Amino acid sequence: MTTILTGAASRRGFLGLAAGGLATLGAAAPARTAPIRTNARIVILGAGAGGTAFANRMVRRLDGASVTIIDGRKDHWYQPGFTLIAAGLKPAGYSVTKTTDWLPRGATLIAEHAAAIDPVGKSVTTTGGQKVAYDFLIVATGLTLDWGAVEGFSTDMIGQNGIGAHYYGPEAAAATFREMDAFVSRGGQALIGRPATEMKCAGAPLKLAFLLEDMATRKGNRKNVSITYTAQNKALFGVPIVSEKVRMLFGSRGIGVAYEHVLKSIDAGRKVATYATPEGDKELGYDFINVIPPQRAPQVVCEAGLSWADKWVDEGWMEVDMKTLRHLRFPDIFAIGDVAGVPKGKTAASVKWHQPVVENHLIAQIQGKEGTEAFTGYTSCPLITRVGRAMLIEFDYNNNLVPSFPGIIPPLEELWISWLMKEVALKATYNAMLRGDA
Repeated sequence: MTTILTGAASRRGFLGLAAGGLATLGAAAPARTAPIRTNARIVILGAGAGGTAFANRMVRRLDGASVTIIDGRKDHWYQPGFTLIAAGLKPAGYSVTKTTDWLPRGATLIAEHAAAIDPVGKSVTTTGGQKVAYDFLIVATGLTLDWGAVEGFSTDMIGQNGIGAHYYGPEAAAATFREMDAFVSRGGQALIGRPATEMKCAGAPLKLAFLLEDMATRKGNRKNVSITYTAQNKALFGVPIVSEKVRMLFGSRGIGVAYEHVLKSIDAGRKVATYATPEGDKELGYDFINVIPPQRAPQVVCEAGLSWADKWVDEGWMEVDMKTLRHLRFPDIFAIGDVAGVPKGKTAASVKWHQPVVENHLIAQIQGKEGTEAFTGYTSCPLITRVGRAMLIEFDYNNNLVPSFPGIIPPLEELWISWLMKEVALKATYNAMLRGDA
């Protein structure tokens, strides 16, 4: 189905998404410049955070361009809200709006998925058989959750028999909360961890472990609850100083850690999870487990030959320049968001900073110039440590902490203001980003 979109209001974000709420406090929306006349055909794969925001920016910046978005999803998910839903702080509907609510007037939506990309012939074929030619292709497909990689698990198990999986979607996050709530009332052993692949918002499972401990404490049953975090390697976070801080907090709150444990399978009947470790497979019993599967680039990206051949070879991330996000072999293709094969940046905050970089280089190319903007690897994680407290972690490609307000908001302190950014401010700024205003 093809739709010519009409009407999407715009408004100014009052907080910066990149810092989880305060990165651009008081900053105006991007400066408006005279539209550039062009007949370029711009095709955007994906109407998630990255694709929607970029469509709005392109319609605003270009006069005469054809902007086409290809995505078959009817609903837009505010994924940063999934952890809040899993903590019982928000209902499932908090993260759900309609895809068409955010897309700009004048763009064309093809409400189908991409079935094939021809980067040589410069076209995309949809699942409905439409062939769409492009001059520039923006791949903003997000990533694929490989649920089938966890043997013995199926998504219909979520919310039953002590099994959660809050990454699966808003309703699954709500079902995960129900299982967590029942678990902390009765007590037992909880297992929370992450996959060995790159993943969206790598801090999310840490947040869930902290929140589960907080739930048990507030219910007065902490002594009967044991929590083990299964880390995929020898660290708890990719930035060493943050990893050490989390290790200290886990220690002070009695959260155990099993390093170099990667989930392979679950036996729901026995309530046993099997992990790959350097010493071989190990079984751990559980009363509650939150499953997060391996994460990979969508198949359509891999089949098009857009992936790295010598990095992340089993994950398929797009082969792009880490500073410009332009494909290294096909200069008319850019990546925005989780699908980009770069060392950092699979967060909504990173998507905000992808936008001006890709815009700068695409428009420069239209004008026969060289772009100047560079993505630094900026990643932000409002790391919730209990209800009402969080640490605002911001870092770059080099693992440098890059706080937006140094001396005002210490990144490694548990603060109410950092919690407020996540719980209140982030959604408003995310919405502003979707409209191209942040």
